[in-house]
Amino acid sequence: MYRVKVESSFSAAHNLRAYKGKCEALHGHNWKIEVVAQSKELDNTGMVIDFSVLKKELQRILKQFDHAYLNKITPFTKINPTSENIAVFIYKQLKKSIPEVCAVTVWESPSSSATYYEQTEQNI
Repeated sequence: MYRVKVESSFSAAHNLRAYKGKCEALHGHNWKIEVVAQSKELDNTGMVIDFSVLKKELQRILKQFDHAYLNKITPFTKINPTSENIAVFIYKQLKKSIPEVCAVTVWESPSSSATYYEQTEQNI
């Protein structure tokens, strides 16, 4: 099994609805996103996927978040823009065009992150 990773980032504000604590107030993060793609086999160039293709698709998704108020962006108008919900959103968007994507990690600080992946035989 082969795995490759790319990282990107964006800066955005959010607040957590129905949360009793500091994060209920409007605040921001410099979010870091890590995407993992995997494959049992390499393509004819010896890659799981070209890093530039994976980065380009990730940037396409993240550009809507950069310097934005996440609570005003669908689907976060209805669900809380938590790291967990951001991770699953990015994962599902990427999976539409890149089937090799197997996990997305969202870091909201250097010491706090959430990862989303779907359980498969490959990652059990």
